[in-house]
Amino acid sequence: MSCAEDTGEHALADGGKELPLCGSEEQGFKPGPGVGEPPSARFLQVELELNAHLRRLSFSEPVRHIYNPLEYAWDTHRCYVQRYCRPGQRILFLGMNPGPFGMAQTGVPFGEVSSVVDWLQITGEVGHPQDEHPKRRITGLACTQKEVSGARFWGFFRKLCGEPALFFQHCFVHNLCPLIFLGASGKNLTPPELPAGEREALLALCDIALCQAVEALGVSMVIGVGRVAEQRARKALSAAGVRVRVEGIMHPSPRNPRANKGWEEVARAKLEELGVLSLLNKDNL
Repeated sequence: MSCAEDTGEHALADGGKELPLCGSEEQGFKPGPGVGEPPSARFLQVELELNAHLRRLSFSEPVRHIYNPLEYAWDTHRCYVQRYCRPGQRILFLGMNPGPFGMAQTGVPFGEVSSVVDWLQITGEVGHPQDEHPKRRITGLACTQKEVSGARFWGFFRKLCGEPALFFQHCFVHNLCPLIFLGASGKNLTPPELPAGEREALLALCDIALCQAVEALGVSMVIGVGRVAEQRARKALSAAGVRVRVEGIMHPSPRNPRANKGWEEVARAKLEELGVLSLLNKDNL
């Protein structure tokens, strides 16, 4: 399926009936909608449902600007999902939330522009959030600022796999939370830096969507990229009764001194320990 095709499964964005979120004590966990549909369609529907619920939230200081690339970069995001979300994938790499020069620009998790354009071959239009910070403009696939975390993440798998087809035969990549938060100065605020009550309201919705996404994808292992994503995934999936193995790898962020000393080596060793490396190594073919 080409990225430009719209199969019509996304009526929610056009005012269709919103599906109820599952996960409360009264409801328990329910599978994601559209059981007979391909994983990509079910996955996109889960994301659209989450978007509808996130719009109802409000955030106080230190948050001044909120970007949701699943709205203004939906075109490129849908291209990514429709192209690479496939039946039979068993491993989900899970990040926490978008970076200002990665997914915020491209709509792709860890979406450093050169990796997204040159390796993943993603195309599409990227718009703008309603309230842009003057120091954090969205320029989409034309962004020239490098996202180090994304360059490290996709660069590692490009070296290991050679072609995207090998990686996505077994794996998919997703973020727990689609929102990026900016302070008055333009500083990127991670979810742990939000006021406690607002953070928990946000992550409660994201937890439910994660459980729905894992069910829709049918993966058997979730690998959190960074300790926060790993811990949140383990808590959410366990509480919902979703039987899936949760592991973690070090986050490739330049804020992490250990990552700056050789993230690829650490990631390689961990993936070998988890039994994942051999699946993705082009030299084993």
